[in-house]
Amino acid sequence: MSDADALLGVAVEAARMAGGLLLERVRQGAERSVASKSTPTDLVSEADVAAQRAIEALLRERRPDDGFVGEERGGEHAGSSRLTWVVDPLDGTVNFLFGIPQWCVSVAVRDERQTIAGAVYDPNRDELFTATSDGSPRLLGPAGEVQLTGPPDRGGEGDGSASPSADERLATAMVATGLAYDARVRAAQAQVLARLVPRVRDIRRFGSAALDLTWTAAGRYDAYFERTVKPWDIAAGALICERAGLRVLELPVHENLPWGILVAREEVAERLLEIVGGP
Repeated sequence: MSDADALLGVAVEAARMAGGLLLERVRQGAERSVASKSTPTDLVSEADVAAQRAIEALLRERRPDDGFVGEERGGEHAGSSRLTWVVDPLDGTVNFLFGIPQWCVSVAVRDERQTIAGAVYDPNRDELFTATSDGSPRLLGPAGEVQLTGPPDRGGEGDGSASPSADERLATAMVATGLAYDARVRAAQAQVLARLVPRVRDIRRFGSAALDLTWTAAGRYDAYFERTVKPWDIAAGALICERAGLRVLELPVHENLPWGILVAREEVAERLLEIVGGP
């Protein structure tokens, strides 16, 4: 077993463990304590904190010399090794709190240069998305295990006499996105969406960045973009998309439009960036 595979094994163990804990909390009923973070719409629950503590405890046992970066307050410490774990213990907190079954656990490990391994676990569907920096991305679910190769080439609306243009391909694309918690950023994002909507098949906005990334790698979306994402939101999912052969690009910063990420097939990535990359 390679070092990356061994690290992936730990990531999978942590993600599955935390996912099981969260699913049990769902079965027990509503969360007793909910607080807000950056804005009144940016929520954190007891479940987020409990899941992060459980993952930290597991990693201290399995990888005591590694660093840790987690989404919740206090979830960061340096290690003596060259490795750091990047964890979102509950990606899609608002969905979780509202009873919407679109949330997950994301666990990744990186060194100074790159993400080495990542796992995203969706307890609601019992789907596990994984990848290493030198291996094939995989989806293990109730139907078995498959290799992820990104969205299929759906063609475009050309007349068949030539390869479809990027705009023709976008016209048949299902694109996922997310919205910020800050109202000013949302207003700017609305202008971007108004520009994009007439040019694509449709838009989806479900709420979990990690699942949006992995679902794009699985071909459920043709592309995904979002601003205000944090390292723990995207560390595992971006690696899975890269290993599935997708372009992973940065959304540049503009006024009221913070940094973000865009993932798509090679044929449409640059054109989509031109449309959504600015105000």
